[in-house]
Amino acid sequence: MKISIITVCYNSAKTIRDTFESVLNQTYSDIDYVVVDGNSSDETVSIIKEYEQKLNGKMRWISEPDKGLYDAMNKGIKMAIGDIIGILNSDDYYASDDVLKQVVDTISSKNVDSCYGNLVYIKKNKPYRYWRSGPKKSFISGWMPPHPAFFVKKVIYEKYNMYRLDCGVNADYELMLRFLEKEKITTFWINELLVIMRVGGASNSSISSRIRSLDNDKKGWTVNNLKPYFFTLFFKKARKIPQYFQVKNYAKQHG
Repeated sequence: MKISIITVCYNSAKTIRDTFESVLNQTYSDIDYVVVDGNSSDETVSIIKEYEQKLNGKMRWISEPDKGLYDAMNKGIKMAIGDIIGILNSDDYYASDDVLKQVVDTISSKNVDSCYGNLVYIKKNKPYRYWRSGPKKSFISGWMPPHPAFFVKKVIYEKYNMYRLDCGVNADYELMLRFLEKEKITTFWINELLVIMRVGGASNSSISSRIRSLDNDKKGWTVNNLKPYFFTLFFKKARKIPQYFQVKNYAKQHG
């Protein structure tokens, strides 16, 4: 079973080597790696070319202007030829060399449409938050899986469509809400750390962006003809609080 990994990047020269190395070092070999660059002006394209050779035919890439992060992801999904699709941001990297093997084995053995795992945020190279996803619950409760640790069969994108650009920086939330809550695709939780993510994304960088994020969350429910409870979006934010405490246990276990 082939797995497509999509990395979207723009002026990512400072971090993208870690991303590429984590893909290069995967023990699972049937990989289709799609890199969508937004016409970077730094050394990103040079680094892409360097790793294109190292990946020995597994990487395909484009570099051109786009309409933002999720437009670029949609381009990557259209280019993907794998049976499973995962998104790996250019600041992030896989937590171990067997992440993709775990994903493929899980989707195959459990016969599910998707799977997801855990994620740790790092700040100045130190663990900052640990997102232990837990078994699937209704989005009504505020639950959601971490997007970078969410892997889905390509046929699901073909059947239920890709990212909605009108949902702004929370297009990933809308997509997972649509797939898991509305369409009820099957999934399975891998209780392992799959992705390490650097803190500082566009969705949480300022008060104004947080307000826009809340509006986009609401829109995600509206465009899917779903109705959250009055506490749903509050609980979505509140679920982050335990992550700051769970990271202490994670740090102890991993030195």
